Amino acid sequence: MTDITPRIDYFFTVVSPFVYLAGTRMEEVAQRHGVAVTYKPADMITVFSRTGGVALGDRHPARLAYRLQELRRQAAKFDRPMNPSPAHFPTNPAPAAYAIIAAQAAGGGDLGALVDYYARACWEDEADVARDDVVRAGLSAAGFDPGLADSGLLAGAEAYAANTEEAVARGVFGAPFYIVGEELFWGQDRIDDLDRHLGAL
Repeated sequence: MTDITPRIDYFFTVVSPFVYLAGTRMEEVAQRHGVAVTYKPADMITVFSRTGGVALGDRHPARLAYRLQELRRQAAKFDRPMNPSPAHFPTNPAPAAYAIIAAQAAGGGDLGALVDYYARACWEDEADVARDDVVRAGLSAAGFDPGLADSGLLAGAEAYAANTEEAVARGVFGAPFYIVGEELFWGQDRIDDLDRHLGAL
């Protein structure tokens, strides 16, 4: 028999300001509806470039100015302290992504809290999520063994690459991106729509 239980496939990068602004609201929606979440950290720079996106540095000044206003408004709306130009952005999100992949495989902690820890580290705490001490601290804070930062690096790299290919194949073009079956939801401002969709299933 085919399993038709809905789940959320969550494509993201921890260095997205909009992933930070999402906080753990998606996880609260999933819990309310009894829906599982599969976390799929991906190389969003690659996803972006392969799906017609324009790199931040190449955007028109009007778009850059609007982005800063939107970040300020959304941060105030959800009471998320935010530096729109953090000290460690851009940085390499792969170490944090590998840790999330390892933590998901190991189980026993709070994955939503782990993703939020790394996003907050970048956009609120002025920390570099590429640093080993930051990666370990996140694992520990979310209830995982910090030693996961050392284990499964090859598997993490392979899963990260596979998530990136899957993202492009399934129509992902930004972060955060939530998929339930054939329904796509892009952006932290679509979590209410995700909530309504799950409620109708």
